Amino acid sequence: MESVGNQQKSLKALLDEKKDHRRVVLLYGRQAAQGHLIDQQQIFRAAQSGMDERDIDVIVTLDYEMTEPDRWYLMHNHFNFVPSDDFAGYLIGKDGTMKHKFTKPISTNELFALVDAMPMRKAEKKKGE
Repeated sequence: MESVGNQQKSLKALLDEKKDHRRVVLLYGRQAAQGHLIDQQQIFRAAQSGMDERDIDVIVTLDYEMTEPDRWYLMHNHFNFVPSDDFAGYLIGKDGTMKHKFTKPISTNELFALVDAMPMRKAEKKKGE
């Protein structure tokens, strides 16, 4: 799992690098010790092989580490970001668009069902057969 706070790049630049190659689950939390954020990271870590199979990277961003340009990017680029949220997760497709937002941890079964229903993922699975 990557942390935006450890990057020298903006969130937009980081997501742009992943576009066309990787899906991203962007996790936002008010603080590192926020319960939902910790729970969600543990859920994803436990299913790393499924995450890898679906080309999913997880990026964590914390409110106090967020720059104003990153905050603006999330608020104004169809992410439906609400700064007052304690926790939010965003599934971003390989095309760079947000596919799903969640405000409580989701199971990997739910995440994988969302991803597996995507047309690009269906095409990837067909290629692999």
